[in-house]
Amino acid sequence: MLDTDPAPLAGWLAGLLTPAPLPPQRPVVVDLPTDRSGAYVRAAIRREVDRVTTAPAGERNRCLYIAAVALGQLAAGGSLTENDAQSVLEQAGVTAGLSCAEAYRTIRSGLAAGSKRPRQVAA
Repeated sequence: MLDTDPAPLAGWLAGLLTPAPLPPQRPVVVDLPTDRSGAYVRAAIRREVDRVTTAPAGERNRCLYIAAVALGQLAAGGSLTENDAQSVLEQAGVTAGLSCAEAYRTIRSGLAAGSKRPRQVAA
């Protein structure tokens, strides 16, 4: 084996390895009923988003998972759609500093776990 330094990385290849900036995030709008159950679900979403966005470094992924389980239970109970839960949590995870891929995997896992214990909101 030769004991030499590696050749410099080609500029075009380095450009491909640099992550593209994220597109601007638009707020997720969840269309919920205006009755008492809708107010409960809105409060639950707000609480879980806050859990994720205020989580300290090193705890963000765990907090995102817990939030996904909680909203997954509500989605399985029919109080909101899984797509709405996914969208809201993805935005919260990225806002908290997680990568899109990491947030997506964690949310999918949490929603699946939550779906095993549906929680219905009484009207």
